Amino acid sequence: MNLSHPFYDDDGDKLREECGVFGAVSADEASTVTALGLHALQHRGQEAAGITSYDGEMFYSRRGNGHVADNFSTAEALAELPGHMAAGHVRYSTTGGAGLRNVQPLYADLASGGFAVAHNGNISNAQKLRDELVGRGAIFQSTSDTEVIIHLVATSRYPTMVDRLVDALRMVEGAYSLIVMTPEGMIACRDPLGIRPLVMGTLGGATVFASESVAFDVIGADFLRQVEPGELIKVGFDGAIETLRPFGNHAPRPCIFEHVYFSRPDSIFDGRSVYSARKAIGQQLAIESPCDVDLVVPVPDSGVPAAIGYAQQSGIPFELGIIRSHYVGRTFIQPSDGVRHSNVKRKHNANRGLVEGKRIVLIDDSIVRGTTSMKIVEMMRDAGASEVHFRVASPPTAHSCFYGVDTPERSKLLAARMDVEPMRDFIRADSLAFVSIGGLYRAVGEQPRDAACPQYCDACFTGDYPTPLTDRAGRQDRDAQLSFDKVA
Repeated sequence: MNLSHPFYDDDGDKLREECGVFGAVSADEASTVTALGLHALQHRGQEAAGITSYDGEMFYSRRGNGHVADNFSTAEALAELPGHMAAGHVRYSTTGGAGLRNVQPLYADLASGGFAVAHNGNISNAQKLRDELVGRGAIFQSTSDTEVIIHLVATSRYPTMVDRLVDALRMVEGAYSLIVMTPEGMIACRDPLGIRPLVMGTLGGATVFASESVAFDVIGADFLRQVEPGELIKVGFDGAIETLRPFGNHAPRPCIFEHVYFSRPDSIFDGRSVYSARKAIGQQLAIESPCDVDLVVPVPDSGVPAAIGYAQQSGIPFELGIIRSHYVGRTFIQPSDGVRHSNVKRKHNANRGLVEGKRIVLIDDSIVRGTTSMKIVEMMRDAGASEVHFRVASPPTAHSCFYGVDTPERSKLLAARMDVEPMRDFIRADSLAFVSIGGLYRAVGEQPRDAACPQYCDACFTGDYPTPLTDRAGRQDRDAQLSFDKVA
């Protein structure tokens, strides 16, 4: 969502969805509903949160670093956000830094009135558009790619807000799910390929939108459907709903990693239970890569559903051989490398009485840098496991994501540097295997992967990016021009 360096957790070894969005229109206490919805989306962004509301005359905003509960848990805080329409956002920062100026929703006073936008995704030509806008005199207040959309809307010559928004979005590349607030009502839209998720529901007479269906469960709303790829939905204060498809028809490419890791397991993504999909991936993994062991052990929490599927398919007992602490936040003290390296044990601890003397297979959702996997394997050996095998419920993550996911540079991805056997040696496991890309597609209920036009965005596994990467291409060109030590 930003334009500089990524923010990583202590280990920097987990792919993270960068944002979650929520919106409610024609709702009693809209800001309270939005805060509750954001609580359910907290896993999608834990660095900062913001809510903007509208009372029919004025827009109000409150933003802060930290969790939703840190900023919106008191009646006093929510009283600052009156009105029957509100939108909220939780974020990590991928581009632009962690300052409050980048916390969304972003708001601007346009000639037509107030305009607030919450964005999940990443615009892959944002820097090019920004340079052009600055060249024409635009003044940016943040370093977020989302502000590019505001400037494009502000400079559009079309007569209506919907037309100006469509005009702006025709110029952007990449991934976006947007919730927009104007004095006329709320607009929700999804990029033409549907890379990032967005769903629609009802709460009494209110219309609500969210990144995941689980947010509706929390607030007691009814799930209606997903916002379709390329669809734009306008909801007026009178309850009138207008649906547009201004971007033509494209073969959808939703992010397959929502099934693997990003979405909460109690969500519905692309018409399927995420929990069921993850169990099916584990079953497929057991079919493709069986293991002669005594116990199936998940790496908590994300590896649990796949490990259940693996155990059910293989007939090997499922056990919690690793216990996770749910009360560990960011590391608050780092006096030495020794303490820094203890972070894994602060979060996970081996269940020694269970694993000692046992052959185990660890199930995790992915391997990114490999450092955490290596430490967990080491922890299980220290606890007395006689063999430690490793199975991964996704293909090797060998490519960076440019669509709103916090991914290390490709040079830091273990699978970009090594084949499977060297990776096994690096994490010091007795064996290592990943589910195949074909197996992953079968597990999430699809036909075999169509290489000419894949049914999902799986670029982090295959390098097959579904949109142009204009900004990255420009950086590569500049890097080539500035590299004088290369031999032609």
